[in-house]
Amino acid sequence: MTIKIWDRTQDANWDAIDEYIAGNFLKDDPALEAALEASKKAGLPPIHVAPLQGKLLMLLAMAIGARKILEIGTLGGYSTIWLARALPEDGRLITLDANADYAEVARANITIAGLAGRVEVRVGNALETLPQLETESAGPFDLVFIDADKPSTPQYYDWAVRLSRRGSLIVVDNVVREGAILAAQSDNPHVRGLREFYARAGADPRVSATALQTVGNKGHDGLAIVLVISEP
Repeated sequence: MTIKIWDRTQDANWDAIDEYIAGNFLKDDPALEAALEASKKAGLPPIHVAPLQGKLLMLLAMAIGARKILEIGTLGGYSTIWLARALPEDGRLITLDANADYAEVARANITIAGLAGRVEVRVGNALETLPQLETESAGPFDLVFIDADKPSTPQYYDWAVRLSRRGSLIVVDNVVREGAILAAQSDNPHVRGLREFYARAGADPRVSATALQTVGNKGHDGLAIVLVISEP
């Protein structure tokens, strides 16, 4: 099977539409801009969520009245800041990253944003850190955002459900990858991980899930949104 991989340059309107929407719905935000600049100076890869996606995460968390949020994949803390802003003063966000250097940048960015009191950055392999959260009874989490290494997405999903409750939302980023998810026989571990996630979530009676394709200044990709509909 030949899989067409979309080229984001095919439609010059993508960036223009993002800019138009952002011009109406986003305001200048020194803390977020500083976080992006600090991440760039530190040499972090520019794979953070887009600003409009960051606000979507915040609005989802606000809509469900989230008090506890888990993020798998911190990078420079850009999405962390968006999510933490949705929390009440006594809310808590735990974010996990395997890279200690990334975590250091994220902590500084989160502090500058005035959110250090709500956010805990934990360093380590998430598949080792997640069981610790269960042991500590850190959950259940009201919202889980998964944006880490794609081969491990099925395992992250399993843990997200396990650490959730009925009514929790699980959001998974980068679930389209320019259409590469259509390649059923792909040897790419990122594609295989995402396809396994789709299979697991689609067959899981504990959840109801959907996914949306997105285009814009981050190219052609997508988000999956999973609602936990029964107690895990």
